[in-house]
Formats: sequence, C-alpha cells, structure tokens
Amino acid sequence: MSTETRSRGVSLGVVEVDPVRTVALGGIALLISAYGSVFYHFVDVTGEPILYLLVAAVALAAATSLSNSIRFRWAAVVAVGLLATGLTLYVLSLPRQPPLVPLVTDAIALMTGRSLLQVTNVDLWVLGVSPGPLFLTWYLAMRRRYVAGVLAGGGTLGFLVLTTDASTVTTLLGVVGAIVAVAVGDMDRRGDSLKAAEPLAVLLAVLIVLSAVAPIVPGGPSRTADTWSRFQTGGAAGGGTVEANLLEADNQLGIAGNLSLSPDVRFRVESDAESYWQVGTYDRYTGDGWVRTGSTDSYRGNLDGPPGRSQTVSQTYTAVDEMDVVPAAWKPVSVGGSVADDVTVNDLDGLELDGSVSKGDRFSVTSQVPVASAEELRAAGTDYPSSVEERYTRLPSSTSDRVAERTARITARANTTYDTARVVERWLKNNKGYSLDVRRPRKNVADEFLFEMDAGYCTYFATTMVVMLRTQDIPARLAVGYTPGERVAEDEWVVRGYNAHSWVEVYFPEVGWVRFDPTPAGPRRSAEQQELTRARENNRTDVDLNDTGGGEWTATPTATPAPLTPRAEQPVQEAPGPMTIPDRITRPGGTPAPNVTLSSPSVTATSTNGSGGAGGGGDESTGPFGGRPPTREEATLGAIVLLGLVVGLRRSGLTGRAYRAVWVRYQPTKDPETDAERAFERLEYVLAERHRPRRPEETPRQYLKAIGADERATQVAYVRERARYAGEVTREEADEAVALVDDIVGWRGA
Repeated sequence: MSTETRSRGVSLGVVEVDPVRTVALGGIALLISAYGSVFYHFVDVTGEPILYLLVAAVALAAATSLSNSIRFRWAAVVAVGLLATGLTLYVLSLPRQPPLVPLVTDAIALMTGRSLLQVTNVDLWVLGVSPGPLFLTWYLAMRRRYVAGVLAGGGTLGFLVLTTDASTVTTLLGVVGAIVAVAVGDMDRRGDSLKAAEPLAVLLAVLIVLSAVAPIVPGGPSRTADTWSRFQTGGAAGGGTVEANLLEADNQLGIAGNLSLSPDVRFRVESDAESYWQVGTYDRYTGDGWVRTGSTDSYRGNLDGPPGRSQTVSQTYTAVDEMDVVPAAWKPVSVGGSVADDVTVNDLDGLELDGSVSKGDRFSVTSQVPVASAEELRAAGTDYPSSVEERYTRLPSSTSDRVAERTARITARANTTYDTARVVERWLKNNKGYSLDVRRPRKNVADEFLFEMDAGYCTYFATTMVVMLRTQDIPARLAVGYTPGERVAEDEWVVRGYNAHSWVEVYFPEVGWVRFDPTPAGPRRSAEQQELTRARENNRTDVDLNDTGGGEWTATPTATPAPLTPRAEQPVQEAPGPMTIPDRITRPGGTPAPNVTLSSPSVTATSTNGSGGAGGGGDESTGPFGGRPPTREEATLGAIVLLGLVVGLRRSGLTGRAYRAVWVRYQPTKDPETDAERAFERLEYVLAERHRPRRPEETPRQYLKAIGADERATQVAYVRERARYAGEVTREEADEAVALVDDIVGWRGA
C-alpha cells in the first residue's frame, strides 16, 4: 500500500492501523520519552511534576492537531517562539537579573559538564524550555519528516548528555528510538511492509548488548554513580572508599553501595579547638543523591560570619598528601597562605579550591563558630528567612508519605525544632546499625534506609535525618568533611582518610547552621581502628607520622579553669567546648518520649566488601541489574533485545527447527479424533526426514508400503483412517497411536 493510499484511508475516516508508520512513530516516542524522562526527574526533584506533564501533553496535542494544518516553516516559528518565551520567563523569574556575560558563561558551563540540577530554579527552566522541542519533534514525526524530527529530539537529548544529566541507559534508549524512526520512517515513505524491518531489530539487539559491555553510546554518568580516584588506595579490596565518595563528589554526591576505609594520613591541623573539618554542603536532595546548586564567586578576602553569637577558631593546615579541598570549621570567614589566591566561594558559603595543595604546603583558615546553648536553640523559633525555607525544605515529590508519617510519630512529643532534631538524631543512632557492607537502594535512599535497611554508614544516616526533618518543614542540609582525627597535641590533630564523614546541619534563626550527627560514633570508630590496625600489621608507611601511634594525647591533670561562659551558655557545637545537650527528650514528669528506642541495635562495623552484610548487603554486581529490579528504561531495552533475538532466530530458521523438535516429541491429548490426526502428522514428519516426503498422488498406505514402514506406522495410519473416514475411534485407539509415534520418535532419536 502506498503512502498516499494510507493517508487517504485515514482522511476518509476509515479505521486503519498502519503498522509501519506506527513503529516509526514509536521510535520518535522512544526518543521523546528519553529526554522527557530527564525533564521529569528535574521537576520531580524540585517541585510538583503535574504541571510539567500538563505542559508536555498540551505541546504534543498541539503538534498532533496542527500537523495537518500548518507548514513546517510556521511550525518552526512556533517552536522557536515557545523556546524564546520560556527562556525569557525563566530569566525574569531569577531573583537577580544576570547580565548577558553570566548567562553565556552558565550556558558554556552546562554544555561542558555542569548538571542542570545545579540550576537553582531548574523546574522553571524545564517548564520554559521543554514545550518547544516536544512540539517540534512530534510535529515533524506526524508530518512523516522523521529525519528532521530525530534531529530536533536528538539535539535536545544531546544537550542533556553534555550536561551529564542523561544517563547511558537513557541515552541508549533515545539512540535506539532515533534509529527506529529514521529506518522505519524511510520504509513508511517507500510503502514497504514491516517485514523489511526484521534485520533492523537484530541490529538494534546487537547494539544494546554491545553497549552493555562497552560504552558505545555516549551518556552522562548515572546519577548514583560512585566517584573513585587516588583515594581508593589504602582501603579494602573491592569498591571505592568513603573518602572518595564524599570528598571527590564535587557538586554532585551519589549515594554509593559497598565502600571501604582508607587509613592514609591526609593532613595535620593546628586549631584553637577540636572540630569537624567541613569541606562542603549540599542543599538539593534528588532521591538517590545530592546536588549543590548555584554558582561560585571569587574569594575577596573575607566572608560574613553566622547571624548570632560566635567564637573565633583559627586553624593551620599542613598537607601530608596532595589535597584538592579546603577543610574548615564551620563557618569560615577568611583564608590565608598558599591557597588564598585559588579559593572560590559557592552559594552555600563553602570554600572550593581551583587547583590543589601540594604535599607539605600550609594554609590557614579563620572561622566564626556559632555559639548557642540548648535553651537558646529551643527558643530560636521558626521564623526562617524565605530563601532558607524555600531552599532547604524541598523534597522530591516522589518521596513516600510514610517518611513524614513515621517522623511525625517519632517526634510527637518534641515541641521545638531543636527537640525534633535531637529526637530524630537519637532515634537513628539507636535503631540503625553501622555497616560499610550495604546494597545501594534503587529508589529513594532515605525511604529505603528508614523502612527496608537495618544498617548503613554515615551518608545513609545523614541523608535520612535531613529528609525526615524536611518532612516536618525544618530547614536542613547534608555536610561532608572530616571528623577531628587523632589528637597528637593539645592543639593539633592528624586526619586520615577514614575520618571522611557526612553529617547534618539544621538552620536556627539568629544562630545559623548547627551540626547534628546521627551516625553511631562507637561502631564507626571501631571500624576505623580495625582498618588502622590492619594497615600497621601490614607495615604500611603512609598511615603514621612521627607523633602518631602512641595513643591519643590527653591533657595533664590540673585544676579545672573557670569556663569562658556560664555552663548553660556553652556552645551546642562540639567545637569549641563540650556538648551540653541532653541525652533524650522527656515528657513532662521525666518519662521518655514515645517511639524513641534507647537500647543499642546490633552493629556490623565491617570495612570490607563481604556478602550478606546488614541491610541487605552483598556484592552489588549480582545479576544483570545489581540484584535490583530493572528500571523502565532497562526493561524497554530488554524487550527490544528479546524481540531482536526472536526475529534473528526466526530468520535463521532456528526457531522453526526448535519448534518442530518440540512438536514432534510432545503431543498433548485432546479428543480421540484430533489426537489420531496429530499422531499421523508427527509420523509423516519423522518418516519424511528418515526416508522421503509423501508425494501428493500417494495415499498413506501406498506411501508406507513404498518406504517399507513397519507395523507400528501401519497401525497409526489405520487409526487415523478410522478417525477421518469412519468417525469411529476410541480413546484407547488414539492413545495407542500417540504411544506408537512416541516410540518411533524415540527409536529415531536413538
């Protein structure tokens, strides 16, 4: 049937399905779904995806309805107009209208690897940008201009590959759709039948299988991909280290699975007080990882301190190994020394390093550490700045309601933000074990850790606490860096790779960001000590310095000096000063709050990639999908591979031979007449292969006599004649015929 005939059939109102065109449009639909799924992920992370789905549906419906009424040039004008209008509205929505140069530099950054998830208002960007490509891609497909449609859709997907937001699987799905649209679309124009596309199905199956083995198709890294580097050294065999995962994540932190610990010494720090040496924070939770949004500015010599009272903490860092981060007690206000000219400041007031610190280099950081007592934090209230509340309470719309419900039950007796944070912190410490042997969740990490896992390491604890607090509209974020390390003098610490850690920061009005750490400290330190002991037993030379290995430094007992501030006003942070927060939240009258389990859970402090660890641990590589169900994209590609395999086998004749091999050896019973006829058909097939086929002019009896068949074959033919011509065959006779043929087949096989 020609293209014109098919078109007339549709225009005359005749209900007719053109399989060739349907498959070609299906290829375009796969391409659209590939980049559309990335857009959907953006708006799911940052807001409600319903509006995006509505916008996409309207764009596709408009393309369908206008495909028969406007020419291509006007459709291009509509698409460009939609894109320009959307981008203009996006720019106008920004709090500060950037000049042209920042917009150009941001565009260049996006096309050279910066994720769109780092864009603060990415949901508005999607709503502004997506209608144009969706409209044009589908309009061209409906006009049977498949190549042009692939160029429009492929350009959109290619942009998302450059921003690293389209994973390899998503990209492969789009590439497969594009190939189908172009190849089958050409058949549609020529009027070929769908049978001509069978070789294409085989080629696509080969492409997909090869892409699973080697990166044939380009694509951004998986959103949950782990980051490995030189920090892999020193840990247990197998996966990467906690340090590599946390400290080399840059602006995107993927939640990993099995990890190990590295005991290598990284740096020394001389400080006025013990602290967590923060390296970075993350504000946007994606469900399977974290993203730091916003851009960076040059360091101009000083930064603002926290909004409330603070104490100055001076630190001097000496790199024992090469470093590409600037650790600092929160909140840093100035930097000096070798890194001062290479430091930038991100939107979250964190320090970033443009370059690296060489071994032996020294630099200084001055921080203003927030000082607030527990009572001050309880009285801080919830009058958050709108920018803080909007940014740090967002959660993906796909986050399960059960997380909020569980959190509300746990914190039912907590009346303040501070009490809520403390209850959640202690509940996680007391109800989840510590283990490095975990299987990375497929979906929402916090949801699965809270409900499906028994144990995890710091990233799981901190991520879950942030999400739980955000469900209660409490601004919280994830922080990464190093714990204090081994104290070797009154004001000096040695920090190793295994001190890499993640924790939680909660915002309090008029105070700023305050640290909470839900990871059980005892099991974590035990795992670190095990790794260090193992390294020393193996005579590792990179895990100790001249003044380490002799035990932690302790102060010489002296009379206790008077504190700098009254005890009730001692800082809630661990630096400077001791923690003065209570062990538990209590009801009036002194009884513990409900749902806060104070008994210690079982702990698996494992630092190797074993099998069967807590929380469903084990090797993530088990099975084709790492022991998890396939995603929709993977299932679609799997179906295409299966189709190509079936087509290839059929074209090679293997499926026919396989079917006949089963058919001739197995006969299900039905009624006697049917069974007798089927038994004779099987007999003919066997005799045709052993001797020769029956000629058209030969009767069954003549054929059997001519080839010298034995009495078993003659009896089968007799039963078949009675069934066909006399209509008189018993169940026993039919069963006998089937058994005789089974015997002949078995004899033939022998």
